[in-house]
Amino acid sequence: MSDIIKEIESAQLKAEAPQFNVGDTVRVSAKIKEGNRERIQVFEGTVLKRQGTGVRETFTVRKNSNGVGVEKTWPVHSPIVEKIEVIRHGKVRRAKLNYLRQRTGKSAKVKELVK
Repeated sequence: MSDIIKEIESAQLKAEAPQFNVGDTVRVSAKIKEGNRERIQVFEGTVLKRQGTGVRETFTVRKNSNGVGVEKTWPVHSPIVEKIEVIRHGKVRRAKLNYLRQRTGKSAKVKELVK
């Protein structure tokens, strides 16, 4: 990559990138625009995957809403993402938790990491 692109991308990085891993339960506060108003909407769920590096880094969060699985993917350094709070740390042995998509009930849970 050229130095010009690296310079532009480094200017767009957030100063404090949130520290979370795959398997963590997180609460993502995202800005939603409705007409001329702006509000914050919270999405809480388990981080399924984290991919990419730098400005292109994204993460996917999955939650169950009324018995239906809902997944959303956000860029880590997006200005739309207001903040990311880690509710609990999960104990996982994989980088991507795609197997959780087929699971329901207790088997869809991730064990908590106790330190």
